[in-house]
Amino acid sequence: MDWRTLAAQLFPQGHDLSEQDKFLWGTGQVDGRQVAVIGTTDHTPIGIEIALAQAKAVLKTVREYPQRPILILVDTQGQRLRHRDEMLGINSYMAHLGKCIDLARRAGHPIIGLVYDQALSGGFITSGLIADACFALPDATIRVMGLPAMARITKVPEEMLTELAKDNPVFAPGAENYLRMGGLQAIWEDDLAQCLAQALAECDAADRRAELGRDRGGRHLAQAVMDAVRSGGHVRAA
Repeated sequence: MDWRTLAAQLFPQGHDLSEQDKFLWGTGQVDGRQVAVIGTTDHTPIGIEIALAQAKAVLKTVREYPQRPILILVDTQGQRLRHRDEMLGINSYMAHLGKCIDLARRAGHPIIGLVYDQALSGGFITSGLIADACFALPDATIRVMGLPAMARITKVPEEMLTELAKDNPVFAPGAENYLRMGGLQAIWEDDLAQCLAQALAECDAADRRAELGRDRGGRHLAQAVMDAVRSGGHVRAA
């Protein structure tokens, strides 16, 4: 879905979203109140320019519109893999973006992420995944690392990873698998405006991803490990 069609469905009461160099910015009306919107389009990679543009938009919202909800629209192929960006420290720019989003959360801004097309790698981690709650459209493509790249990094044969991916969502891409792992709160269908209004009404800053992953059978030990660390005890396998 292109961003203009998406915006019309999310904000039937009106919006002023615009796009410049694959960066989305503006506001939309939800149940009579303004929601700040930032995001990307056309599978654009997150380079230093877009990372700074998003961070600037978040800080402007925190400074000028206290506690205004923020919606992050995600469509990215991940961080930009260029020598220039690496030499300039793209990791620091993306960390800065993450810190700005966390600052907004601490200042009382509800933050919702929506993967409406593609979400890969670091571009997803510092946007949708860092929100209070992340959602996706049914046809969204989501993965942090493809199986061929995972095989190269882990030295595990790709054939074995492919077999593991059939039953274990940790190894498999796709919105349904990220839903099972708790990375997604839900998958939005039908009335997107109603989905957004409900998400904003229920939004809170508590991180329940590990709990959701346990309950949905996608991540069996994440919550147990967290509980053990807090209590100083031991982890029991599920």
